[in-house]
Amino acid sequence: MIKYGELTTKKGNRKEFIRVLSQNIKRLIDDDMIVTSDLSRMYIECENVESVSKKLKKIFGIHGIATVYKVNNIDEVLDVSLKIMDKSKKTFKVVTKRSDKSFKTSSMDYSRILGGQILKNTNFKVDVHNPDIILNVEIRKDGIYVYTSEVSGLGGYPVGIAGKGLLMLSGGIDSPVCGYLAMKRGVNVECIYFDSPPHTSIEAKNKVKKLSDIINNYSGRVKLHVVPFTHLQEEIYKNCSTDYMITIMRRMMYRICEKYAKKIGAKVIINGESIGQVASQTLDSLLCINEVTNMPIIRPVATFDKLEIIEIAKEIGTYDISILPYEDCCTVFVPKHPVIKPDTEKAKKYENSFDYESLIDECVNNIYTIDSFKDEFDDIL
Repeated sequence: MIKYGELTTKKGNRKEFIRVLSQNIKRLIDDDMIVTSDLSRMYIECENVESVSKKLKKIFGIHGIATVYKVNNIDEVLDVSLKIMDKSKKTFKVVTKRSDKSFKTSSMDYSRILGGQILKNTNFKVDVHNPDIILNVEIRKDGIYVYTSEVSGLGGYPVGIAGKGLLMLSGGIDSPVCGYLAMKRGVNVECIYFDSPPHTSIEAKNKVKKLSDIINNYSGRVKLHVVPFTHLQEEIYKNCSTDYMITIMRRMMYRICEKYAKKIGAKVIINGESIGQVASQTLDSLLCINEVTNMPIIRPVATFDKLEIIEIAKEIGTYDISILPYEDCCTVFVPKHPVIKPDTEKAKKYENSFDYESLIDECVNNIYTIDSFKDEFDDIL
């Protein structure tokens, strides 16, 4: 049994949220699974309950997951209850929910009735404040569901319900976390990586591939778009003052992302910028860099400190890969003293000293896409 949580606040749009959640479950677990739903609950019939529950924990839009026993007759509830209650425990409490109002006994009264039957047939004692076992009984029109345990899901919205976003995925700690957090709000994330060989290594690219693979576990449809960035980055190095190089590079990246986002139907750009973390992420720098695009920029970790970001990275399994010592294009040309309060007009002057627009078009036109995370990916790299 799946409980929706935040999805229940969507009123008239709830059916669409539930439909997308059902699709995501089938895609990430098994297309042939029997999944039924109503506006309050979703049910999955399966053999390997433990394996399915483990996979459900990585699907956004799910608030709670419970292994339940379904009966069709109220007289069967006691037998099922005695079967599933852990005999090593001492105290219990019955919680009844009655959505089927044709069942005349109230929820409170039925909890008392069932509790009394359990007391007569076992050595359990009742503890309504701190019980060892909570026996849940949900009386619905299609049947009666009995269960004793529930685990938390990831919450949020089903991936895809909010549309598509383009994630600027580097090899660092922050950007994979941002992809995860954006997906939690229902964004279908596709990734873009700026590749700058020979200044960046094949190991750096493989590192990003592995991060994409982990993000894909929460979506099942992540694509990785690789930008050949070398030529443009070298022209920036040749034509711009060293203290402005990172600022100009980020402005170019935003231009490329905007063009490509429109090409693939993405509505927003997502990145791992955190206020003040590095020179390019001061408020002055963000103002200057953001000036080149009108597309919305989502920065999920903008107000997080590094320790908070690291904690999430460890939870989702990206941290150990992100700390591998392979430089990406954002770090190979970092000057000793990058400007922290860049002047937009000065940045434009440096940009106008070379034909960056044709170089941007060259980058966009030569992007290649990976949408399969199988062994053959390494051959492409």
